[in-house]
Amino acid sequence: MSRLGFEQFPDYQVPGMKHPDFSPYESNGGSIVAIAGDDFAVIAADTRLSSGYNIHSRTQSKLFKLSPQTVLGSTGCWADTLSLTGSMKVRMQSYEHTHLRTMTTEAVAQMLSIAMYNRRFFPYYVSNILAGIDNEGKGVVYSYDPIGHCEKATYRAGGTAGTLLQPVLDNQIGHKNMNLEDADKIKLTKDRAVSVASDTFISAAERDIYTGDSVLINIITKDGIEVRTLSLRKD
Repeated sequence: MSRLGFEQFPDYQVPGMKHPDFSPYESNGGSIVAIAGDDFAVIAADTRLSSGYNIHSRTQSKLFKLSPQTVLGSTGCWADTLSLTGSMKVRMQSYEHTHLRTMTTEAVAQMLSIAMYNRRFFPYYVSNILAGIDNEGKGVVYSYDPIGHCEKATYRAGGTAGTLLQPVLDNQIGHKNMNLEDADKIKLTKDRAVSVASDTFISAAERDIYTGDSVLINIITKDGIEVRTLSLRKD
């Protein structure tokens, strides 16, 4: 007993007592790859939605079309993904009704950064990559950290298999640590970008249980968005 008459409980675990833990976040898996070219951008994401060893859906798209030339790939906590993308669509509709024009890819990238930074004290548990066509007609990719820091890049991978996907992109797209002359480097065409993105997911599906089933590939050009599907292993 303490001087105030309260019983003092020991710091060690007492038999029969339980301390349940609670986490507001849940990782539902998924991976994203985005590659930007001279006049196109390719963004791909798998369709497996899972939790631990349970697969909730094998056909869930993680790519969200925000405008005719802008696509957001978002994985992580699916509840946060839906909350963030829903908020983005509402803001873009408000912008379009107010200014009578569609928001550019650069403006969407900035708005997404601000939206995530506004939640910096309770961040969205998501991995976001934005791909599209900029004002000059060139492909562009933006990646984000959980509190909205934005980085413009030529290619980027994210999600649960991001550490497996990024090295492949560094080698095949960035030609990192390869002593090649400019004339020897393979030109990045739309078909090559799609091929590399497909190969990265085929490789990642062999090593990451949260990536699989199929891949949705969005090819973004000034004329619109073309959608392709690639099947992956189902186990």
